[in-house]
Amino acid sequence: MSDAFRALGLPRKLAISDETLREAFRVEGKKSHPDAGGSGAEFAELNTAFALLSSPSQRLRHWLELQNFTIDSRGSIDAALMDLFTQVGAATQQADAAIRKRDDAKSALVRAMSEAGIQAARDAIEAANLEVEQRILQQCANFPELEKSLHIDPAHASQVVRNLLFLEKWRSSLRAYFSRLV
Repeated sequence: MSDAFRALGLPRKLAISDETLREAFRVEGKKSHPDAGGSGAEFAELNTAFALLSSPSQRLRHWLELQNFTIDSRGSIDAALMDLFTQVGAATQQADAAIRKRDDAKSALVRAMSEAGIQAARDAIEAANLEVEQRILQQCANFPELEKSLHIDPAHASQVVRNLLFLEKWRSSLRAYFSRLV
């Protein structure tokens, strides 16, 4: 992707609301969709740009690459996020156990009795997901500082990218577990 911001008609800014991103996709999609006279390739590129900018970690990485920075996404995450890793791990283990118990139920009665465990697991997953979402917002709070900075610290930017990558992975995992608990 050459410039996802340009593809969506957006300024090169890190702080983009979901609504702004969706509106830009809708506007550009009307022009590039094959049913509106565009081509499949144009619309595929638009979809790729939208997916890229929808992810804070990928948006930050792309923004930095457009400014000729190389980001190392390998390495450790902030120590403060390790506590969250413990909460996410505990919630997913609880969900695994509850799902296994429900799925192994041989009768409707046993299945109904497992519902309390399913609800408790749902609550744990929701709590962990809420904390992950808050941490993503905390990491995104670095975006205005990065945008304004005349001298971006590559180590700091790489750390923010790594943190966001892990947080987005955890969010995705928690959402998948939640859907299995419904």
